[in-house]
Amino acid sequence: MQNVTDYMSEANKKTWEIEGLAAGTPLRDIQSVGIIGGGTMGGGIAMNFATAGIPVTLVETKAEALERGLGVIQKNYQRSADRGRFPQEEVGVRMNNITGTLDFEALASCDLIIEAVFEDMDLKKTIFTNLDKVCKPGAILATNTSALNIDEIAAVTKRPQDVIGLHFFSPANVMKLLEIVRADETADDVVATSMDLSKKIGKIAALVGVCPGFVGNRILASRQIQAMEMVNRGVMPWDVDAAFNEFGFKMGPFQMSDLAGLDIGWKKGAKTASPIRDALCEMDRRGQKTGAGYYDYDENMQRLPSEVTMQIIEEVTGIAAGAGSLSSDEIIEICVYPMINEAVKIMEENKAQRASDIDVIWAYGYGWPADKGGPMFYGDQIGADKILARMEKLAAENPRFAPAETLKTLAASGGKFTELNTGGLKTGGQ
Repeated sequence: MQNVTDYMSEANKKTWEIEGLAAGTPLRDIQSVGIIGGGTMGGGIAMNFATAGIPVTLVETKAEALERGLGVIQKNYQRSADRGRFPQEEVGVRMNNITGTLDFEALASCDLIIEAVFEDMDLKKTIFTNLDKVCKPGAILATNTSALNIDEIAAVTKRPQDVIGLHFFSPANVMKLLEIVRADETADDVVATSMDLSKKIGKIAALVGVCPGFVGNRILASRQIQAMEMVNRGVMPWDVDAAFNEFGFKMGPFQMSDLAGLDIGWKKGAKTASPIRDALCEMDRRGQKTGAGYYDYDENMQRLPSEVTMQIIEEVTGIAAGAGSLSSDEIIEICVYPMINEAVKIMEENKAQRASDIDVIWAYGYGWPADKGGPMFYGDQIGADKILARMEKLAAENPRFAPAETLKTLAASGGKFTELNTGGLKTGGQ
């Protein structure tokens, strides 16, 4: 079997190859970029282009938000210069590549526009309707959505062939991965230009198709559901995280939730599918930003298991804390095997080009342990038969986790996950 270093090196090369895309497809000329939204994502995305010497027009709706966004960008650049990553004078050079404005029509001359507002479909549709009116013919209209249906967004324009998903990962100025999401009508030259531009701004790009969560977050969701289900059965969040840390992840599911913020997608008084999370948020335990979430945090932001969280889990589940304890191996099987199964379903639905692209996405976007390659490479280490056996048990509890048909085939034949290949995503309009 190929060693993990050679496999990932080859996977990194393959991810740039677009199946079905004619060699020499002409690229659109991208001399300027517009970004809508100056928050954490928009600001980080702007830095990528400014650093590469590409002029950016950053659009906000309020002066305070724009000033705050530009201030954060300045601080980020200054911090890097102070650490010796580039000369001090480079801070001013990069900042001069970003022009902030409250005028939406300033986007009219931009060659690429990236919408980076919060995840609200109605808001994004309004923005793209307005972009359709303002932007010049041939401009690429991109959304940074991490999960929403890009076909639905493209449909409000008269130029769906120009619409694509550019899903940057947070913090966008640091994370290397860029999921390039091809919608049904996205033109070949828009895909080719997006891939080329990814290299210019120092990203590792992977082409994916439209489905809820695309590739990375769709696989992540299957992991999170199982992690939460274990807590609902009396396993403590820190025990789940410890298993993931031991496996090689720097952050487990609940450590990651605390970092991101428990109130993402939550509003006061909400009753969601996660009553434990609801209860924590109602107590203003919303993660590291409030000094408490699943964990307690000291003045140095060191996390500690929380008696409060333990009591909430006991109250919500009716199960004594720790009563449902599992071994680290069991925790990994219950959380990670569904990720591999979901990845196989993604391949069946033709939403990723090849298995190795999925491994690249998880290596560079989610911190998959380097010595384990990625979900598909790891799946081959375990064996499809063992993964199928676990999925059959999980499916008996929740039909969502029914084994993929291809998983059954691989288990019967002794086939490899890493050899799965869709032959390319469908091309624009086909």
